Amino acid sequence: MISRSGTLPTLAMIGVLLVASLPHAAEDTVKRDLIILDEAGVKNLRLETAEATEDDFSQSILALGRIEVFPGRLHIVSSRIPGRATKVNVKPDQAVQAGDELIVLESRQPGDPPPSITLTAPSAGLIADMTVAPGKPVSPDDSLLSIVDLAVVHAIAQVPEHFAGLLKPGQKAHIRVPGYPDKTFAATLEHLGAMADAQTATLEAAFHVDNPEGLLRPGMRAEFRIETSSRENVMSVPREAVQGEGASRYVYVADFELENAFEKVPVEIGEENDARIEIVNGLFPGDTVVTRGAYALGFAGKGSVSLKEALDAAHGHAHAEDGSELSGEEQGDHDHEHGEEDHDHAATLTPLTWFFAGLSGLLLVLLMLSTAFRKRPAA
Repeated sequence: MISRSGTLPTLAMIGVLLVASLPHAAEDTVKRDLIILDEAGVKNLRLETAEATEDDFSQSILALGRIEVFPGRLHIVSSRIPGRATKVNVKPDQAVQAGDELIVLESRQPGDPPPSITLTAPSAGLIADMTVAPGKPVSPDDSLLSIVDLAVVHAIAQVPEHFAGLLKPGQKAHIRVPGYPDKTFAATLEHLGAMADAQTATLEAAFHVDNPEGLLRPGMRAEFRIETSSRENVMSVPREAVQGEGASRYVYVADFELENAFEKVPVEIGEENDARIEIVNGLFPGDTVVTRGAYALGFAGKGSVSLKEALDAAHGHAHAEDGSELSGEEQGDHDHEHGEEDHDHAATLTPLTWFFAGLSGLLLVLLMLSTAFRKRPAA
């Protein structure tokens, strides 16, 4: 059984250790590993940010291919009788509607004037591959022009054959073309090729792509990201946000309190796709990470603004050079240096300072009681 005389010194020792550890805990809360920039620094580095989100995370494979005309949406215009074109009402790349008059032909049959016929558009679309011109002789074997309907196009991906087991009709894909690098086109896998290409070791994967604006044109090169699996509620960030190599991966997180301040935060990564990287540990949903400019930020040192200046501006009062709160005496000295001799120093004491003062008083009482119990003779 512990005597009363032994309890008080034990309590006193615990209090001393607690007091000794608290300054270190307070010191740990000071944000030291920060890069703090001014407005010019942010603009010069062209920083962009994005939120860490919990969302569906898809695994995908990449492939290259081209845009082609959707089967059945290319119409050839020709004449059933020989003759001569007397009038051409359209020009290449012109949009037409079904029934529009395209070409007037003069027949070779005798007559005064010779009989003529008018060729009309069999469907809506754009004029392509136009070979006819006014006065040019035509025959039934000639292809005068073609009309292509681009409301829906075929996108043909050449997928490495070792991925064939991951593909099945109905899978979603995202397609990009060099002409529109910031735009993504959604597509659905329609079918796989009946035969693989022995020379390139690829398998054809055909996608239907809605193209209401007509941006995708046959012959364009395309990059495909084909989704093969998906998981829900996965924390991830854009690929460009994650820096470092191997075991040392990190991101720069925008400080929630200080303006233009970014903290280097180590992270544990999981799976990756072409757009995002899974974050297993190190971030919380809603954290704002630097994307564009993250690599350059690593060479900014501590930045162009000190931690003290940033905290002073954020909190409206002075801090120490390391960013910690000033004690009452230090705050008073600071105020005096800036012409505030009549400032009430007690009002500048922080809650942490009051806590230390109260705890010191409690320890003093415990030490006094401990001394008194030691001097009391045993009963």
